[in-house]
Amino acid sequence: MRILGLASASAALVLGVSGQALACNIGEFKAEATCKGEKGQITVTDRDFSGQKATVSVFLENNGADEKKIGEQVVIGTKEGATIVFDEDWAPGAVYRVNVNVPRFIDNKNIEPNLTAPATACKKEESPSPTPPASESPAPAPSASAPAEDSATPSASESSAAAPVSEAPSNAPSAAIGDSNLAETGANSNTGLIAGVAGALVVVGGGAVYFGMRRRGAKSGS
Repeated sequence: MRILGLASASAALVLGVSGQALACNIGEFKAEATCKGEKGQITVTDRDFSGQKATVSVFLENNGADEKKIGEQVVIGTKEGATIVFDEDWAPGAVYRVNVNVPRFIDNKNIEPNLTAPATACKKEESPSPTPPASESPAPAPSASAPAEDSATPSASESSAAAPVSEAPSNAPSAAIGDSNLAETGANSNTGLIAGVAGALVVVGGGAVYFGMRRRGAKSGS
């Protein structure tokens, strides 16, 4: 009986340890880069059905070193597989390190190998619109022409030609005001001589008329 009891206890211990070992195996975790529409995601699946809480952390790698931490979540695995999702617009070919920690069972182990994103991004690049041929390009709009010059407005050359040319100022002194009036009325230095001659002619003429009349009277009396 004693031997049978010891064998049963040993078998139970072996089964318990084996169950714990199988339940906390890092191989029960899987990571992949997926797409939801045009958004990228990193999906981690836990198939550990022991009911242990596992902390999953995701890091973006750069030349073998952590560049930044994407996020951290807790998952309780199931036989069918429990899934957690990290929103990450991964670039094609990007590398991520996925770390799993289960106290007393998995001590910060990484899912091997590191996760490499697919070569095609989730968001499709828009193809450039075709360039229309040269014949279909719109004709340039006519530019507003400058208004024609008014024909009635004289040009600068015509204005200068029509304007009278002013005479150059003369250096000769202008006539004095008194001299100008005397020249217009004839009262210059010869006026007295002309008046005397005219008076003499009047006297001579009057004398001739007088003597002529007397001669006529004498002839008529004889």
